Amino acid sequence: MEQTTYETWGTCSKFINFEIDDDHIIHNVHFIGGCSGNTQGVSALVEGKKAEEVIGLLKGIKCGSKPTSCPDQLAQALEKELNRRLNNNQ
Repeated sequence: MEQTTYETWGTCSKFINFEIDDDHIIHNVHFIGGCSGNTQGVSALVEGKKAEEVIGLLKGIKCGSKPTSCPDQLAQALEKELNRRLNNNQ
């Protein structure tokens, strides 16, 4: 399993580091920046979950008047990584 780093946009967090195994299970999510309690909570809740499930739950969540949020950015990061893997296997 390799670590993926995603550069966020539109949020207080700057980066998200995470791993996805071959069965699309999420491990070791760490937000760099952002609201510490919230990002630690999101990280704990998604640990061991299927990436597709988490994308469905978190995609589109907004933070106040911002067009995105830390959970939404995680969903986008997971989706981007799954798409990258799919394209590399074709």
